[in-house]
Amino acid sequence: MAPKRVLLLCGDYMEDYEGMVPFQALQAFGVAVDAVCPGKKSGDVCRTAVHILSAAQTFTETVGHNFALNATFDEIDHTSYDGLWLPGGRAPEYLAHIPSVVELVTKFVSSGKAIACICHGQLILAAAGVVEGRKCTAYPPVKPVLVAAGAHWVEPDTLSTTVVDGNLITAPTYEGHPELIRHFVKALGGKISGSDKKILFICGDYMEDYEVKVPFQSLQALGCHVDAVCPSKKAGDTCPTAVHDFEGDQTYSEKPGHNFTLTATFDDVDASVYHALVIPGGRSPEYLALNEAVIALVKHFMEKNKPVASICHGQQILAAAGVLKGRKCTAYPAVKLNVVLSGATWLEPDPISRCFTDGNLVTGAAWPGHPEFISQLMALLGIQVSF
Repeated sequence: MAPKRVLLLCGDYMEDYEGMVPFQALQAFGVAVDAVCPGKKSGDVCRTAVHILSAAQTFTETVGHNFALNATFDEIDHTSYDGLWLPGGRAPEYLAHIPSVVELVTKFVSSGKAIACICHGQLILAAAGVVEGRKCTAYPPVKPVLVAAGAHWVEPDTLSTTVVDGNLITAPTYEGHPELIRHFVKALGGKISGSDKKILFICGDYMEDYEVKVPFQSLQALGCHVDAVCPSKKAGDTCPTAVHDFEGDQTYSEKPGHNFTLTATFDDVDASVYHALVIPGGRSPEYLALNEAVIALVKHFMEKNKPVASICHGQQILAAAGVLKGRKCTAYPAVKLNVVLSGATWLEPDPISRCFTDGNLVTGAAWPGHPEFISQLMALLGIQVSF
């Protein structure tokens, strides 16, 4: 059977998470995803925005990653797709005024195909005149537009609330991604099995933004129980993250990312109850590798032969723990020295999205490899998405 195909409608300054999380999560689950933007072609990029709710009366914004498109808007045929995903952010404000976008959305709705829409993306639905009589939610300031368009507004109890009305699935913010993705997969005819797993993430300040949020929410979307901890922090505390991007310099650039909320307290962790460990990259691994409690945690998972998935600079922790001797793995190329000196066989990440599995160990080089990284971890855990 041909894989399900989904169209992701992008624009400049869409919310960073709201573009990349569904894009990579759905690919990890075996769905082909084409990302397009009006006026742009495959290989072009869209700038993104990091939106954070803080003490201010509305969200703050900084510049996020550059999102690379993999298809050309003018060449798409809506009949070849099984679903449509509309990210939020500021992009929908102008996309809603482009006739070809409105026409495209109208065609998807009239065909009865699955549509997921988040945050400000519902502005496009309103412009297309397709929400009249439909139940939906959105980021609260979008309410007046949806009500004026005839929608039955559903007040979000939390920022992760998801509303399903037939083929239309809506949510107010990226905190709702797990449920939104899960409902979307179901609407595509997907079935998830083997997801009764508990997974632990070792986090730290200035871990890479995508490298924690994408696998974290992808695994939650599958139905896994996922905990994130950080030494010297407790449940409810946050870790600042870093946006690492590839912008033509000799190494990656860095910008401020989102604040990631921890779900458990490091000192209370009982490693024996978890089935797998995930180690994000970024700048945090270089100091976490000096923490004896972190090292002990990593050794537990490796000695018990539980799945361990580590990406980018995360392998600095594995090297410090002395668990790579005789193993085959990759990492961000700048970490090759750590990997080789620890006694591992270096696997070249060519392309940078390449990931590898060696026994219980999954390693990747950078966030572009998330689809492979997550799917290889799923295989070790026995989690499947079938269509």
